Amino acid sequence: MTAVPSAPDALPPGKGARLRWVICGLLFAAVVLSYIDRLVLSVLKPTLQQLYGWSETGYGDVVFWFQAAYGIGFLFFGRLIDRVGAKVGYALAMGVWTAAHMAHALFTSTRGFALMRIILALGESGTYPAALAAARDWFPRRERALAIGIFNAGANMGAIITPMIVPMIALTMGWRGAFVVTGLFNIVWIVAWLVLYRRPREHPKLKPTELAYIESDPAEEQKPVAWRRLLTTRQAWAYMSGRFLIDPIWWTFLFWLPDFFHKRYGLDLKSFGPPLVVVYVLADLGSVAGGWYSSSLLGRGVMVGRARKRAMLACALIVVPVTFAVAAPNVWIAVLLIGLACAGHQGFSANLFSMPADLFPRWAIGSVVGLGGFAGALGGMLMAKYAGWVLQQFGSYTPIFVIAGSAYLVALVVVHLINPRYEPVTKFAPTPS
Repeated sequence: MTAVPSAPDALPPGKGARLRWVICGLLFAAVVLSYIDRLVLSVLKPTLQQLYGWSETGYGDVVFWFQAAYGIGFLFFGRLIDRVGAKVGYALAMGVWTAAHMAHALFTSTRGFALMRIILALGESGTYPAALAAARDWFPRRERALAIGIFNAGANMGAIITPMIVPMIALTMGWRGAFVVTGLFNIVWIVAWLVLYRRPREHPKLKPTELAYIESDPAEEQKPVAWRRLLTTRQAWAYMSGRFLIDPIWWTFLFWLPDFFHKRYGLDLKSFGPPLVVVYVLADLGSVAGGWYSSSLLGRGVMVGRARKRAMLACALIVVPVTFAVAAPNVWIAVLLIGLACAGHQGFSANLFSMPADLFPRWAIGSVVGLGGFAGALGGMLMAKYAGWVLQQFGSYTPIFVIAGSAYLVALVVVHLINPRYEPVTKFAPTPS
């Protein structure tokens, strides 16, 4: 078996045939809303900690249970989306997490917040399985990493928007208002999604030339695959290992950066917005650049595995300097180091997220993504407990940033060792319904 070749040359769709990018825009908006909802708590954490006396380990437990439910939900939604498709699966996921997000306003204790975070996480775990399934349906392999990079950049846009709007809402309507108002945005998206989304062959506004371009990859025969079969493949373990090693770093940035800026540089609800915005603008650029780089290599005839790994290596090297962020003499140097690390993470993950679509048949992608999400959440659970313990015992972020600086190089080495030739899965025995 040989490595996956680059996507075959295909004529691009004619002028005005851009419906697939409209779909990508919807996916981007959904990821934005997902990250706004999960980040409201991290922005409010210093305020809630002061108001209600939350401990570092108590907040760590809130993050821990979010990660636990997120991992379990990934398994459920990955399998569900393989069966019902992206349209129904995404609408259901956002409906669940919207209700839980708005219900945060009813609680003040870490125990109550942990309960709501469990339900929130179960819903939000459908975000990436649904988005990746939609990307597989709407984009040929040669554009898929770029499309994933674009909607994955929604994570950073959500992280940019949250510190801009949440302090304003909280200062005018109270912290509870921040959960209610941001939750209302989701309802608008659900309506738009149900109205606009179809699979390519079912969409009445898709031009024949664009449909032919989308379907330019070789056709596949559907054969349902059980988890136990997926877990016998090194491709699944390569993807799961990568997620286990890098996801905890991203979650740590998301849930603890406002607190880091508060404790290290004295920033508060009114002042840590600009640094967070700069961090996630850089992350946005990294997400698109990472997807673009591997896609450009594919366009020049580079083999898929080599293109993905070359892009991941570049991104991993960009992350390394974050090790020294705690020692930065001022907040803006720390912002630059952390922003580069977030850019590296997003570029790395855009290529890692392409692995299920590159290596597995369409009907198995949601399940593989679910397994990877579970592995990433398991790593995030361990990191949440570790971060809470380190901060409670030592009050220092140094050990956390040391781990962050090395995680991506380790992840790339592990992924390469497990699947060095980036070989695709070509055969699965059908399983009973």
